[in-house]
Amino acid sequence: QVQLVESGGGLVQPGGSLRLSCAASRIIFVLYDMGWYRQAPGKQRELVATITSGATSNYADSLEGRFTISRDNAKNTVYLQMNRMKPKDAAVYYCGAGNRRLGQNYWGQGTQVTVSS
Repeated sequence: QVQLVESGGGLVQPGGSLRLSCAASRIIFVLYDMGWYRQAPGKQRELVATITSGATSNYADSLEGRFTISRDNAKNTVYLQMNRMKPKDAAVYYCGAGNRRLGQNYWGQGTQVTVSS
């Protein structure tokens, strides 16, 4: 059974930083595009950032360059470095893995991020 396990969420003050991690198991990680998504209360889940199997990254325009997605294929892990955080960044952050050729998509269980003073 494929597992995506997020970690690194928590409480951070405005202007602070957090790094989220998502460890994948039981998939051939290098074949999957990976992404981070978030869902705030009362809102739809939205894309934060993606990184392809070839390490091309893409970001939501609203992030203003504050976040960085990266992947370590040797560790089957994708990261999201979040800097200069704002209250509007507060949400449950989800890790996703996808392979279009195989038609497979997987989600993690989510990790809560709270931005508050």
